[in-house]
Parts: sequence; C-alpha cells; structure tokens
Amino acid sequence: MLFGFAQAVACADAGAYLISPFVGRILDWYKANSPEGTDLSGANDPGVVSVSRIFNYYKQNNFNTVVMGASFRNAEEIRQLAGCDRLTISPTLITELANTQLPLDRKLFAENPVSADDLAENSEAAFRWNMNEDAMATEKLAEGIRNFTKDQLTLEAQLSVLLK
Repeated sequence: MLFGFAQAVACADAGAYLISPFVGRILDWYKANSPEGTDLSGANDPGVVSVSRIFNYYKQNNFNTVVMGASFRNAEEIRQLAGCDRLTISPTLITELANTQLPLDRKLFAENPVSADDLAENSEAAFRWNMNEDAMATEKLAEGIRNFTKDQLTLEAQLSVLLK
C-alpha cells in the first residue's frame, strides 16, 4: 500500500523490489477533499501525478524498484501512465481500452525520466515530517491498514469455523 512520495522514497532506499501506488484511491481522496470544480482528470489526476512523480524519481536516481500502478478508476488514468514499469488493470478497463480508437501513447520513459525531485533525504525524521505533511497519504494508509486488519480478522474467523 503506497500513497505518498515519502513512502516511495523510503521503499527505494530500503531496496524494495516492487511498489504499487493506488492511483484510484488517491483520486478518491482528492475528489472528497478538493473544492468543487477542481479539475482532477487526465494529466491533472492526483493519482497519475503521484505515480508519474515516483516513476521519474526512481528512474532518474537509478533505483531498480519496479513501479506498478494499481487501483484504476478509469481508462484515462491508464493512458496517462503508459510506459510505467507495470500496471494492474481490471478486465473491465482492459476491455474498454481494447474497444476504443483512442491512442495509447507512451507518457513515461525510463530511459529519459523527467523529474524535478533531487535525491531525497531518507531519515526517520524526514519520513515522519513528510508523511505528516501529506494528509492524503497519512489518511489513506491508516484506512488501508484498518481495512486489512478487518479482512484478516474476518478470514481468521472463517478459517476457525472450517477447521473445527
């Protein structure tokens, strides 16, 4: 579960093999917390912006971590992230992409990354500060952990019934 740049910096520094930023869940938060009329579509989609930033930062700084965008809400998010290392795409969105005549032009280039971010400091203090400054990442991470815990408890209860 990855929602913010501070998490991505920590994952890269730790040598993580793969990260999976949740594009649609980032968008969900911004839709709920942005003023009405804010353009959150296409290249302005906050999930797209986040994954693009992380991808370019990793490639510019030669991190080998695979960036795999996930949790898409619409096909345009996928079009905007064409060229990302990996994308997990639902069957519904795969079908939509297959049935459209819209171009699927590459937007991200590992061999020529465009990043405004210099190599970031990765200390516990910097991580805590940057996470605290990113309300979306903090709230979505906490929500995700609570949901995983709830699902784990449900699974354990179901297994205990089956194993009796």
